[in-house]
Amino acid sequence: MATQDMISPGFADPVFQSQAAFRALLAALSEPGMLQGVAADIAPPEGLAAATATALLALADYETPVWLPESLRDGAAAAWLRFHCGVALVDEPARAAFAVLDGAAGEPKLSDFNPGTDQFPDRSTTVIAQVADLEGGAALNLTGPGIPGARSIAPRGLRPGFTDELRENGALYPLGVDVVLTHGDRLIGLPRSTRIEEAR
Repeated sequence: MATQDMISPGFADPVFQSQAAFRALLAALSEPGMLQGVAADIAPPEGLAAATATALLALADYETPVWLPESLRDGAAAAWLRFHCGVALVDEPARAAFAVLDGAAGEPKLSDFNPGTDQFPDRSTTVIAQVADLEGGAALNLTGPGIPGARSIAPRGLRPGFTDELRENGALYPLGVDVVLTHGDRLIGLPRSTRIEEAR
């Protein structure tokens, strides 16, 4: 089958839908732990959740290198992103502006991505971790900017030690990566400023 035959449509209304997706992402990162829905009505390629695909459609372009797991680099997901976003795919996590992880996979670690620099902390990688579900897992307590008091989340399908990686990443603030958890058409933002502890 030719590559173009595998490429499903992107946004039907790119301006309106990309703005809506951007607002959802902004809300997710400004209100950490709050579930956000992205109803972009797209057919994502195999390997990408609808929320992941929508986020990349809204944010990625030819100036934002993307890292994908090896299982997605030569398939429909890579072709879809090249066609709709014009992105360059990179092999080294540290070179990526955006990255897509299988939340249950052992590698790469969050520390393998670009944490930004003292001069340009905003040039860090945004890591999108796809998980089995955003509810039903072990509870995590969140505190920090954008959270009145505390907030609890319970994503399911994160690798052992991922919470430790998030804590270590947060200790680098204002450096560090921002993390977005996705499943289906929903997402949760975990910016580097969020403090995360396992519930007792």
